[in-house]
Order: sequence, then C-alpha cells, then structure tokens
Amino acid sequence: AATLRKEDPPLVLDGPYAETKEQLLGFYIVDCKNLDEALDVARDLGSANPGGAYEVRPVGVFRPGGNLT
Repeated sequence: AATLRKEDPPLVLDGPYAETKEQLLGFYIVDCKNLDEALDVARDLGSANPGGAYEVRPVGVFRPGGNLT
C-alpha cells in the first residue's frame, strides 16, 4: 500500500499511515496495471479535491471455495 498526501508538492509514503484525524469518506476502485498508474490516478483525483490524503491499496475478489483473483 502507499499513501498520497496532497501537499505542494504531493508526497508519496510507503504504507497506509493515515492519521487519526482523517476520516473514511468514500472509496474508489480503479483497475490499474501497477502502483505507478494507481498513483497517477490518485494525483488526478487530488487535483479535483484539495486537502487530505488517498490510500492506494491492492484489492482482490474473494470467491469461497475458489481462487483469489
């Protein structure tokens, strides 16, 4: 996971280090090829919504009795 803090200039941190004062207001699921592409998407979102931070995490689909994809 990585965290994109919307500062000037934007700062990328390794790991999901959200501060206690930050709240979960919503989430986006974006299909990206790699972490760099996902961070580019987060930067674009950050330009439209100033302040705060975005946590970028990989996700998968769990199918009971099946494979994780």
